Amino acid sequence: MIFSSSTDSVTTIELARESKRNALNEEMVVQLADAFATAAADGTRAIVLTGRGNVFSAGADLSGPVYDPVFLEKLVAMLQQIESTPVPVIAALNGAALGAGLQLAMAADLRVMSPDALAGIPAAKIGVAVDEWTIRRLVSLVGSGQARGMLIGCEPLSADRAHDLGFANRIGDLADAQHWAATIAALAPLTLQHYKLVLNGDGARDEAPRDRRDAMLKAWQSADLAEGRAARAEKRVPVFEGR
Repeated sequence: MIFSSSTDSVTTIELARESKRNALNEEMVVQLADAFATAAADGTRAIVLTGRGNVFSAGADLSGPVYDPVFLEKLVAMLQQIESTPVPVIAALNGAALGAGLQLAMAADLRVMSPDALAGIPAAKIGVAVDEWTIRRLVSLVGSGQARGMLIGCEPLSADRAHDLGFANRIGDLADAQHWAATIAALAPLTLQHYKLVLNGDGARDEAPRDRRDAMLKAWQSADLAEGRAARAEKRVPVFEGR
């Protein structure tokens, strides 16, 4: 489900589960963490992360045990693995990046979006709640107003708008991302490592206050989440009651 290939000093890591729109299950999460660790250990100088087909990643595979705390712990660990990888990571968004797919893109250092790509966090349509890191990192990348629209209004972010905001560094395809990665791979690696440490020190990983942790947990344990899951399985609109 995860494929890696290397050319010169650049490693390309692909999400390869096209039949499920590259939705993440536990196996893929573990493989992704391993792929990034292996690439760094092998001496690559830059990594490009992309999806096969016309979708970057539709998020977590909601047909599997993604509501299990074990899956969530592995997902968080994998995102931290990507973020802490000591070489630059470029996310090449070849299509939609939703939910956990957007989290992958935000864990990267740079983003290249295809013209028809979009990003979004439709968690409120299901009844789940994303963690503090996701919210803080989104705010740091797109600004508070846009983040509020994406989180509270479930509004998608188009490639053009993402580029205007600076979330997407460039508009282009996988080849463009790989060419940029090759250029970056020739730069001084210790300088780039320092920049990564400082740029990622935006407070997104700071521990959330107890009341905010409790609020997220309340959503994950709610009857509304059960309703959201049932509605999805029954292909109907959920009716949330705030309990």
